[in-house]
Amino acid sequence: MDDFSSISLLSLAMLVGCYVAGTIPLAVNFSEEKLKLVTVLGAGLLCGTALAVIIPEGVHALYEEVLEAGHHAHGQAEVSVPEQKVAEGVVGPSGEHAHSHEQLHAYIGISLVLGFVFMLLVDQIGSSHMHSGDDPEAARAASSKVTTTLGLVVHAAADGVALGAAASTSQASVQLIVFVAIMLHKAPAAFGLVSFLMHAGLERNRIRKHLLVFALAAPLLAMLTFLGLSQSSKEALSDVNATGVAMLFSAGTFLYVATVHVLPEVGGTGGHSHSPGGSGGKGLSKVEVLALVMGCLIPLVLSIGHQH
Repeated sequence: MDDFSSISLLSLAMLVGCYVAGTIPLAVNFSEEKLKLVTVLGAGLLCGTALAVIIPEGVHALYEEVLEAGHHAHGQAEVSVPEQKVAEGVVGPSGEHAHSHEQLHAYIGISLVLGFVFMLLVDQIGSSHMHSGDDPEAARAASSKVTTTLGLVVHAAADGVALGAAASTSQASVQLIVFVAIMLHKAPAAFGLVSFLMHAGLERNRIRKHLLVFALAAPLLAMLTFLGLSQSSKEALSDVNATGVAMLFSAGTFLYVATVHVLPEVGGTGGHSHSPGGSGGKGLSKVEVLALVMGCLIPLVLSIGHQH
């Protein structure tokens, strides 16, 4: 029950931390300009976390097992060998390790693309149902809000599966690394989601519901994954390295939401810009561009700090 209690605590911490981070934009009353600035910062955080935190963590989770196998293969005497040499040993002439290395390369691309394509299909299905109404512009805006929340919920659910899979390996260090990686991007993502929904003009009660669904997705899926895995499934999962695959899939969904929905909506450029007289032609001011760049860089700084 030790694993179960640790996954329960991690899930609770994730739920509370995510919800609290998301309520920050709601708790403070922003003027329209400041709200736009916060929304742009949130969009930057979404892009930065996908590129600087989730993808590297997913790749690391995939390769970690192969590197550990390399360590064991070289025996106890060579435990202190630098990681680069271990990696060379992994990709060396020992055919099996080279083969597993090639497989991992394929996993990275497939997971990212599947996540992106999945969200693309969800978006198209959602918008085709919405567009059957009278006002296509309002329908598109509503579809954008729904897709943004849905994308982040799918992403959070994939995070939960990653944490549940990590917990079922019974390795405390893996659990903690995955938890820290998830929290590093869930807090900014919650902030980004809420600020985007506020910018899109959703009522505060609706925003709180969206936030609660987003906050609940990862803890629930983590618990379900952990409880649903039998021993044989756990062994199979560690062979495929589901933690890394789940994180990379979620990174694909995250990238779609950040680049296709949030950035065009905030920047007033691209597919979701509104009427020509609106923010369509304006783009971002210098301060907003700075906020966007800052948002992209914050997760990078956090992830570098976490590695050290």
